[in-house]
Formats: sequence, C-alpha cells, structure tokens
Amino acid sequence: MTAVRIGVFGLLGSGNLGNDGSLEALLGYLRADHPEAVVDALCGGPEAVTARFGISATRLHWYRGEYRTASRTGAIAAKALGKLVDVFRTAAWVRRHDVVIVPGMGVLEATLPLRPWGFPYSLFLLCASGRLLRTRVALVGVGASAIGSRPTRALVRWSARWAAYRSYRDARSRDAMRAMGVDTARDEVYPDLAFSLPTPDTGATSGSPGTVCVGVMDFHGSNDDRARAEEIHRRYLDGTIRFVRTLVDEGRPVRLLTGDTCDASVVAAILDAVRSPLLTAAELSSLADLMKETARADAVVAVRYHNLICALKAGTPTLALCYAAKSDALMDRMGLAAYCHPASEVDADRLIEQFRALEKHAAQLRRTLAERNLAAARQLEDQFAELTAALFPTTVHKRAHARQETP
Repeated sequence: MTAVRIGVFGLLGSGNLGNDGSLEALLGYLRADHPEAVVDALCGGPEAVTARFGISATRLHWYRGEYRTASRTGAIAAKALGKLVDVFRTAAWVRRHDVVIVPGMGVLEATLPLRPWGFPYSLFLLCASGRLLRTRVALVGVGASAIGSRPTRALVRWSARWAAYRSYRDARSRDAMRAMGVDTARDEVYPDLAFSLPTPDTGATSGSPGTVCVGVMDFHGSNDDRARAEEIHRRYLDGTIRFVRTLVDEGRPVRLLTGDTCDASVVAAILDAVRSPLLTAAELSSLADLMKETARADAVVAVRYHNLICALKAGTPTLALCYAAKSDALMDRMGLAAYCHPASEVDADRLIEQFRALEKHAAQLRRTLAERNLAAARQLEDQFAELTAALFPTTVHKRAHARQETP
C-alpha cells in the first residue's frame, strides 16, 4: 500500500520556539499514530527544520529577501515577482500530498504587526491550492482573532473557509472566525498542541532557591497599534526593567527567557539597565529548554504565548503579561485568570502587587495547574483521535477491522 504523504506548513524553523513546538507536537502524534506516513514541510527555515526534526523541507518563499523591507526598485520588483512565482510553487508542493496540516500557531490572527501580503497571503495560496487540487488542508489547534485590516481579514476568512478541517486552541478563536463569516458549526476547541509535549524531568538540577523566570518580548503592540508602537514598546520595557530591578534588589535570582530570536535586543537592554550577578539570561533552542527553565523556578512572569504555555504546563505559578485575548483565555482555562496584566500598559507597582499575591497562593496554584494539565492532556488525546478520523479514515477502518479479528 502506498504511504500517506503529509505536508506540514507554517513559519517553522524561523527562530520562533512556539511555532517549532507546535510542529514537534504534531510530529509526535504522526510518528505514534501514523508511522507509515511520509512527512515533509513547506516552511520559513527549511534547513533548521530538517536539522532538528529530520524531515525534508522546502523554503516557503521563492524570493529569499521576503522578510527584509524592500526600498529599492529592484528589491520591490523581485518581491512582487516572488508573490507570483509562489502561486505556482505552492500549488506544485500541495499537489504532491494527500494531506497538508498547519500545526497550531496564530495563523488566523493579527495580534502582532502583520502585512496582508506576508503570511496571510501564503496561507491563502495554500488553502486555495488545496481546494483546487482536492488535497485536504487541516488547520489544527490554530489561533484566530478579530482583524481590522480589510485585505488581511479577507485573506484569512477565505483561507479558513477553504480548509477541509479546522480546530482552535480557544473558544475566542472560534468565535472570531464565526464573526468573520466562517461556518464553525463543526469546528472544535482543544488546548494548544504544545500541551501534548512531555513535561521535562528537572531531576537534581533545580535552579537557585527563589528564582523568578521573566519572559521578555520585542513587543510593540498589535497590528492596529502601529502609530504608537514605539511608545508601547518603551512603556513595556521600562515597566519590565523596574519589576526586575525590584526583585534583584530584594535578593531574588532572576532568569530572563526569550521565545524568538528577535527578543535578544530586549534581553540586552534589561541586562544593561540592571547590572547584577543575580540577573542572568537563558540560552534556549526549544520549548523543552523553556519548560525546564520554568519548571526550576519558584514563579514565572511570561509575555510570549508559548512561554506562558511552558510555565503553566510545568506547573509553576505564573503571572501573564497579556498582549492578546488568547493569553487571557489560556490563563482562565488554567485557573489563573486573576493573574493577568496588560503588556501594552505595564504598571510596575500593580505588577509587583500581583506578583506578591501569586507567590502567596503558590501552593494552591500548583495543585490547580496539576489538575488542569491532566484535563488538557486528555482533551488533546481526543483532538488527535478526531484528526485521525477526519484525515485518515482508511487508518481508522483498518484499526477497527484489526480489533474485530483479534480473538
């Protein structure tokens, strides 16, 4: 029998640990439940994906300067030509597969600065190719949001409509797609795919007593905040620096965590402003690294969405600097709704007050997180079973037949 050909698609291998964690979770499911499948990727960083995950990968864009700002005439023309070439490249790649899966990620949202001709256009090409070529495209555990930009909203809406399967990582995402005119009657909500990743055993290598992990982000507001992006960034950075300085002055070890390569500038700014041997920065290459760091800490203050997931999955009391509704929804799901703070309006005094309350109730919060993590794991088992039934019906039939023949 011919092996099922599965393609995975997204901004993978591009330096974002959360995106790569979603791919890791999906590959774990495929290797366990569909070991016969042949898997490859169309992604942002093919070399990194192949090196880490051992699957062949193709560059998402024909034009190598896709993510650089084009100011000269030649660069603008090359980028425009690349958009046309990508129509045919994407269709040719889709044609080679039985199923294409977009694993998690916020592919249907615009909570961070985003141009319609960037990833929304790429996703549109994928879903349109799937529709035309009759290749099933599945958006699995994705994030979505209300989108103000009309071109971006149109591309996202049609992408979702043309997908053969959709599930969301929170109810707000499903509600957002319904509000944009997508029929979500058959769409389900499950925890983020990263909750299916193994929780690391920190063993005897726990961190220093009292360590606080502080996740940082090169944050400039949402897609609708471009006019005041620098003001938002400065307020976020100043508030974070003041919070970190307060902890260090109290003798607390603080460990800075990132979630994307672009966050390095924020780490450098904080290290420069708070010069202390108690302040260090972790070197991270995966969500597993992130989870180990958060598991060793007494408490975590997180801003990036998947940093937040890692801390919660590790069972560590966590305060969220929320830059989008998805963070609030996640904290509510995990029983920590009281410990949210707006990333765009960081108030250091209020943040410190919330942090004190978080530590005061740490024991109770750890018990709550243990219960919610068990529930999330069970729900993701249901997600993968549903995905198998939707995309691999012959596999389900074969397993049922085998059970019937077992004495």
